[in-house]
Amino acid sequence: MKETNTLRLVPDDRRPSETVKQWVYRRLRQAIITGRIPPGQPVTIQGIAEMLDVSAMPVREALHRLVADGALENLDNRRVRVPDIDPDKFDEIITVRIALETIAAERAMPFVDYLRLARLQQLDAETDEAYTVGNIELGIEKNFAFHRCLYEVRSSAVLLPLIESVWLRLGPFMREATENLDESYRVDRHAEALAAIRQQDAAALKAAIAADIQEGAGHLGHKRFLDVELKQARSGKHRPGWSPASPMK
Repeated sequence: MKETNTLRLVPDDRRPSETVKQWVYRRLRQAIITGRIPPGQPVTIQGIAEMLDVSAMPVREALHRLVADGALENLDNRRVRVPDIDPDKFDEIITVRIALETIAAERAMPFVDYLRLARLQQLDAETDEAYTVGNIELGIEKNFAFHRCLYEVRSSAVLLPLIESVWLRLGPFMREATENLDESYRVDRHAEALAAIRQQDAAALKAAIAADIQEGAGHLGHKRFLDVELKQARSGKHRPGWSPASPMK
């Protein structure tokens, strides 16, 4: 696959405390999480360096870090790409997300004050608005921001970095899956999570977070895999032992 020239990064100035290396890594990381770099599309060190108007060195180091994070894979010494996800790996990612994020939510709940609750409500509204107007990238960004805003209250040292490493593997895939849906399937469980926080109901909060992940990302992923399998079945290229009636895990 040839590298395309359609990759564009959302403008984002360097923060006062950021080095060039940190800024490049943050820009690329955010682009991957929100699906701006689609699965399978090669990108080059030189191409990114020119886009960001930096030298090749900070780009090379950022790409090496992202390969180590599992967000990218090497094609050769000058190109990388976002790896695709197969059904088994997808199910594993969803399972890990639910396990980590329900723990993080439960730990955070007692420390959510009225100011953070108001911020969570705002992020939920911004997520809904973005999806309503068809801005998939912004919707993904705001959805992850909602989850981060909740978890960072208590789990910023260990759990949150682990959770964000999972988001890196899922974001590109979710943008592709969402853009190719024939009809919308976005169940808003954030309101249930907010209600559980107000009531200090840990079980209800964990159930809302799990349902948000499973019915949102989980449904989108299974729908995408089913569509791919059906297309391959019609062309005679489906996986051995699979039939359109086979249940998805």
